[in-house]
Amino acid sequence: MPYFVTERAEAWTPIGHNDAVGWPELAGLFQRRNVPAVRAHLRWLKEHGVNCLRLMLEYAQSRHRFLERPAGRFAPNMVRLWDDLFALCEEVGIYLLLTPFDTFFTWRHWHHHPYNAANGGPCSDRRRLITCPATRAAIKARLEFATRRWGASPALFAWDLWNEMHPAHGEDDPAACEPFIDDVGSFLRDLELRLHGRAHLQTVSIFGPELLRWPALCDPVFRHPRLDFANTHLYERDTIDDPRDTVAPALATGRLMRAAVREASDGRPVFDSEHGPIHAFLDHHRILPEAFDDEYFRHIQWAHLASGGAGGGMRWPNRHPHVLTHGMRVAQHGLARFLPLIDWTRFRRRNLNDEARATPGLAVFACGDEHQALGWLLRTDHLAPNGTLRTDGPTLPAGLTVPGLAPGHYRCTLFDTRSGKVVGTRVLAHGGGELTVPCGEVLCDVAVAITPAG
Repeated sequence: MPYFVTERAEAWTPIGHNDAVGWPELAGLFQRRNVPAVRAHLRWLKEHGVNCLRLMLEYAQSRHRFLERPAGRFAPNMVRLWDDLFALCEEVGIYLLLTPFDTFFTWRHWHHHPYNAANGGPCSDRRRLITCPATRAAIKARLEFATRRWGASPALFAWDLWNEMHPAHGEDDPAACEPFIDDVGSFLRDLELRLHGRAHLQTVSIFGPELLRWPALCDPVFRHPRLDFANTHLYERDTIDDPRDTVAPALATGRLMRAAVREASDGRPVFDSEHGPIHAFLDHHRILPEAFDDEYFRHIQWAHLASGGAGGGMRWPNRHPHVLTHGMRVAQHGLARFLPLIDWTRFRRRNLNDEARATPGLAVFACGDEHQALGWLLRTDHLAPNGTLRTDGPTLPAGLTVPGLAPGHYRCTLFDTRSGKVVGTRVLAHGGGELTVPCGEVLCDVAVAITPAG
């Protein structure tokens, strides 16, 4: 099905972001310098609707957070850090999406990495990370250690088996990716079934722009039969990675998520587990103004959800300090309030971005099936000089037209994404064909949940 459910058959939608064990909000766990501060932070996140964090078992930007050093010897400080983090997440009720390696900094700082043969590791060349037999054995050993120690925890959501799968890790051969998933994924699944009586969900992630260079990667990333959901990183050039306004990134997100949902042709869940202004931050050393970044974040979040993604996507902060802003947390809280308006356990969505229609001056992002639909309308005609949407009027009378709903009566709930509140509800009789929903006067944007009435 296109969305996640718990073992109790309850809807669960990931709302969260990327974090790292060396970044400010979790840094207090290292050597137990300030565990109470991390506990308070996680509780605050939970109160704002956050229920999932994506983390790497090591963050290799520096040499102080390697999980193994040397290869095969698990660092006591890091093991204790993860023990504490799992215990806190269980206490608070936050799930973890884990990936075993930080492949970005492993690649950049290969000369320091414990897996480098020059440092006594198993791998002679970073271009053989997923093909070298000795390295494959080390990867399995890392995953085995992790699931033996933490796999029984209710806080573990899923495994991202390889962060940003890339042919460069397999001797520039895209055909190396599928055998890696077959081997490592099967090993981990079989081990977890023996150890825990169940296996956690599995995925692999992809740096989205690489799909343009390597179309063959669509098969293992979006359709591999052993993977449970599809995972992409939305870093489109200029629109998302170096934004100049807050509308173009939303339009790009809608287009990219439509493509991703269609690529995952068996209806599995799809979501973006990394996005943000990476080019602006890393290459131009530019931090987006906070008000601009908050709106950019919120627009991407709603474009992602309304286009058929599970949740609103997971931001990589790309700020200094490396944390999300308060305004982004407000946006996540608003998303959490909206989610109960849809019955996700029964929603067999298909993307309708191109099939749905809206009043001129509004971009439409939508998904639906025969019984429910979700839409988000965004003003495209009202940008201020700083690239954000104007909030000083005038408003635009808005309507949303959605195809494919069965005849019946539908409750149409209008939701203000800025305030995170329902702003209107009406019941419409529908005789079949297209359903048009009046959406009132729109200043910047509005979300619409369409569900059976009664």
